[in-house]
Amino acid sequence: FGKNILKELETLEIKPDQITYTSDYFDQLIKYCEQLLREGNGYVDKTPVLEMREERDKGVESKYRSQSVDENIRLFEEMKKGSDEGQLCVVRAKIDMQALNKVLRDPAMFRCVSVPHHRTGSTYKAYPLYDFAVPIVDSLEGITHALRSSEYHDRNPLYNWVVDILKLRRPIINDFSRINFGFVLL
Repeated sequence: FGKNILKELETLEIKPDQITYTSDYFDQLIKYCEQLLREGNGYVDKTPVLEMREERDKGVESKYRSQSVDENIRLFEEMKKGSDEGQLCVVRAKIDMQALNKVLRDPAMFRCVSVPHHRTGSTYKAYPLYDFAVPIVDSLEGITHALRSSEYHDRNPLYNWVVDILKLRRPIINDFSRINFGFVLL
């Protein structure tokens, strides 16, 4: 995937000044996740995936939502180790289970993956999810305007929530519509 992006940029004769990867920020993203948990804005959930999906759809709070900060930190440590207990867990943001925009119904932020990462190998066992990593990395890299295709529009409030709750600089989001060409010769 990443190689294809670089190939497309080369085709367009675009030469980036610098190439960075989200994995360059994994240690910082872990620290931000710990901050989220310590400040009570997230929790570690052991609810099975299908049950979690159903609860989110109905706006039902997880039974793990009100567990202690100490227990959340302990479980996140298990996730980072990739232990059997940690593999059952996911870190969720504590936002609003009644939100009309279902994206804001305590979305997942970090999860365990047992497959080695293509850049970091087996160094990490718990990984940030897109909705957690992107706003943080955008802010840390000094992105002023985030260009996002309109399919992400419903996720913009979550993007802003992440940078705001972690007290990071908020990039401006500009949505654009994608256009697909078929049977066109360029």
